[in-house]
Amino acid sequence: MSGPLAFVGGAEWQEGCTFDADLLAASGGTEVVLLPTADAYEHPEVLIESATTWFDGLGATVRSLDVLRRPDALVEEHVEAVRNARFLYLSGDSPMHLRSVVKDTPLWDAVVEAWQGGAVLAASAGAARLMGDPMVDPRGGAFTLGMGLVTNLAVIPHHDKWTGDRAHRTLRLSPTGVVVAGIDERTALIRAADGTWSTAGAGDVAVFVDGKPADLSALSEGVTAPA
Repeated sequence: MSGPLAFVGGAEWQEGCTFDADLLAASGGTEVVLLPTADAYEHPEVLIESATTWFDGLGATVRSLDVLRRPDALVEEHVEAVRNARFLYLSGDSPMHLRSVVKDTPLWDAVVEAWQGGAVLAASAGAARLMGDPMVDPRGGAFTLGMGLVTNLAVIPHHDKWTGDRAHRTLRLSPTGVVVAGIDERTALIRAADGTWSTAGAGDVAVFVDGKPADLSALSEGVTAPA
């Protein structure tokens, strides 16, 4: 059975992210394996420091993997660390860079293997976009290919910071039947191990189907995930 999957709307590891304690407990461990890949061209060290401080307050350690370029996703040490992780966290703002680094690599295979083996997997901001399929392209709001851990779900992080015009454009372009979830910062949309969906944290999650507001039941009915 696959483990819990958390889509975080950004501004992670701050006050209000109450869900992290529950995810840590669900992992059954005290270590979080961090992939800051999606911030490779920004300041991954800032993410690492923030995560380390936050999880230290929850009684856990952070092991950050230096997976910033595609060759890094081929390093056996990194692959084994991901494969053996009980709590994986992907973060950063560039889903396009993350996809270019991990797609069709042993490291991504290890992410999927760990999650489908019961590990907790959380992804925030740009990394959260990439976990579903289709993905909302941050460059213009159109839809493109995601990594497809779950299908028929598109995630919009930082939803509380989106302008009305931008949101309207994305929803207008939404493929028929696709569930679109707009997730506020410091907020998580969580698929539990039993397949049920819930929200947690400081903000809200807005769900849409065919451009129209829906509720969480649309996720259970429309989103496909491995058993």
